[in-house]
Amino acid sequence: MNTVTKRELVQRIAEKTGVQQISAKDVIQRFLDEIISELAKGNRLEFRDFGVFEPKSKAHRVARNPRTGDKVEVPQKTTVKFKVGRLMKKKIQKEDVTAEDLDDDDEDAPKDGKVVHGTANDQ
Repeated sequence: MNTVTKRELVQRIAEKTGVQQISAKDVIQRFLDEIISELAKGNRLEFRDFGVFEPKSKAHRVARNPRTGDKVEVPQKTTVKFKVGRLMKKKIQKEDVTAEDLDDDDEDAPKDGKVVHGTANDQ
């Protein structure tokens, strides 16, 4: 397994889109900053076919130190849960993904008429 850095992603995106690396880096960094900002506000982010980021609170609890057996207070904390989207799941599982899969958002449209925030349904 290789590690891909933000710098490598910037270089790839700049090459594929024809924009300067500095512009690609700025857009990527602002995108990441916005994700962090929304999660910090307690908002859920949904990116169709990619996945969903959702802040989750973990309650205060009492744990045990495995070495000493002493009880340890663990304060409440907030973490981020990520649920993989349909297209990413297919890609990771090495299933065939066609160009139609990339463009087809109708399959995931809510069938019950509910509005799903962060998608084309908000518009």
